[in-house]
Amino acid sequence: MYQHILLPTDGGEGFTAAADHAGTVAERFDATVHLLSIADTRNRFESPSSGLSAEVWDEAEHERAAAAVEDAVAALPDDVTVETHVAEGVPKTKILDAIERLPIDLVVMGTHGRTGIDHYLIGSVAEKVVRRSPVPVMTVRFDED
Repeated sequence: MYQHILLPTDGGEGFTAAADHAGTVAERFDATVHLLSIADTRNRFESPSSGLSAEVWDEAEHERAAAAVEDAVAALPDDVTVETHVAEGVPKTKILDAIERLPIDLVVMGTHGRTGIDHYLIGSVAEKVVRRSPVPVMTVRFDED
């Protein structure tokens, strides 16, 4: 049923819950997990008063994305086939691009489950992917505890 699972990660603490689900599905269907982390190129701090140059921001984002992929590999079961991908750009856009470019038939991603003003102000990459994905998306709520 599922042969290629996309598992996006930003390196956040709650990733383990999504990795557990993706690992279970991958073991059940002998599927490949495609780990994806995105170096977010939108430098929100580039201004005369913030002190972060575009180059410093980009380098830090690439390092964070590479570390997130490495950590994610360790979170998956050893018998699961894993391919790693690091992209640069806007996370929701790059996740949707990966769904189209790779032979993905399921996406598993975490969500914080924000509501109210937090959801309005911060938004949700997972929600945007769910709304636009041509393949099923399994969202796993991060347990804050």
